[in-house]
Amino acid sequence: MASSTLVWLRNDLRIGDNPALAAALKNDAPVHAVYVLEQDKGLRALGGAAKAWLHESLKVLNSDLAGRGVRLHYCEGESKTLIPELVGTTAAERVYWNRRYDPGGRAHDSALKTGLRADGIEVESFNGSLLIEPWDIATKQGTPYGVFTPFWNALRDKPIAEPIGRIEKHEPIDPPALELGITPGWADGMMAHWSVGENRAKHMLTDFLDDLLVNYPRDRDVPRKHGTSQMSPHLRFGEISPRQIWFAVRHLIDAKPAMAEAGGKFLSELAWREFSYHLLYHRENIANHSMQERFDAIDWRSDTSALHAWQKGQTGIPIVDAGMRQLWQTGWMHNRVRMLTGSLLTKNLLIDWRKGERWFWDTLVDADPANNPASWQWVAGCGADAAPYFRIFNPVTQGEKFDPDGEYVRRWVPELKDLPDKWVHKPWMADAGVKDKAGLKLGATYPEPIVDLKASRSRALDTLKR
Repeated sequence: MASSTLVWLRNDLRIGDNPALAAALKNDAPVHAVYVLEQDKGLRALGGAAKAWLHESLKVLNSDLAGRGVRLHYCEGESKTLIPELVGTTAAERVYWNRRYDPGGRAHDSALKTGLRADGIEVESFNGSLLIEPWDIATKQGTPYGVFTPFWNALRDKPIAEPIGRIEKHEPIDPPALELGITPGWADGMMAHWSVGENRAKHMLTDFLDDLLVNYPRDRDVPRKHGTSQMSPHLRFGEISPRQIWFAVRHLIDAKPAMAEAGGKFLSELAWREFSYHLLYHRENIANHSMQERFDAIDWRSDTSALHAWQKGQTGIPIVDAGMRQLWQTGWMHNRVRMLTGSLLTKNLLIDWRKGERWFWDTLVDADPANNPASWQWVAGCGADAAPYFRIFNPVTQGEKFDPDGEYVRRWVPELKDLPDKWVHKPWMADAGVKDKAGLKLGATYPEPIVDLKASRSRALDTLKR
């Protein structure tokens, strides 16, 4: 059997700007790619929503890779065993992959790399997921950044490598039959809201830059509007790279200087993702450990019924319920509402942020190993660059500000669709006549609030201050 090159795909399900794949295709030897649904100890298993996305994305990628002459393999189990086995069955002399940055993944990959090299296999890893490696950006003291704004200022001055241009193409093959053992289960229905794959991601970026970016600084906070790129799941699975987005925006700003403010704001959000990976790399497992250790002393409440009400969008707080139902049905939630739902759970209900992070990990199609825990710690106040503990979002005033006509709430909480705008974010305050006219019976057709916002805010402040 002729020797080959094996590319191990993880969060990089694309052809373009894929350093590991590009390096493999430069060789004359046949190229095989593999995706392993990993079950190794120490690695975080994908949530249900992510599996649903992955199932569809791999089917698209299989066809795309075949057009480049690359055969895609799929397997489930322990990659520490499966990768060496596949090296043998494909007669691979080289194994390439793009790096991951969580502590467990890094340790796992390092051990596998050592073992393969000991067997005489060439192994090389690349940066296929970030604008800049976490070890290539540091404070003036040479320490990792812990505050976003200085990190963002430094990142803007760093040279970012341009996306890989032309990728070599081998003789096309017929797409192999891909037997996906992935069982999305409950999350399968949410994929009706999405189209997946590299080409879809590129089209979404183009449409966003052409039509939505100009109003992005204003519209990004309005849940009822399609004002954000909604590209986070494509980024999470690497159907598009952050470098491709970065340079597309930079080129637009160069061509249209009037777009500098809007483009800069969007790039700063891309930089937040980058900052989250910086934290993921330089700190202990941030999905389990508070970045500010003093918050480990919090006496979190154990309230299973409240947690379940929050998960199912039955808290009686309309904009929170709207967000949680949007999440359950689509696998995505507007970012402003993510902050409000997280604040209610961690501050008003005083439930451990890790329980919220794990729920989002299972139900978000864009559940990212860095963004998800870093953002939860930001809301909870225990992150490296967190909202101060005394910042507690009021979901009523936030709803009135960012969803003033209640359109977002009415879409996802139809029980409240006939309430006047004045009461749609605080139905418990409407008088009996208003509720009767709207066909609303609190405690029957829609829940009473599970928590008093004012009293729970005081309780949170007292607890967190201690």
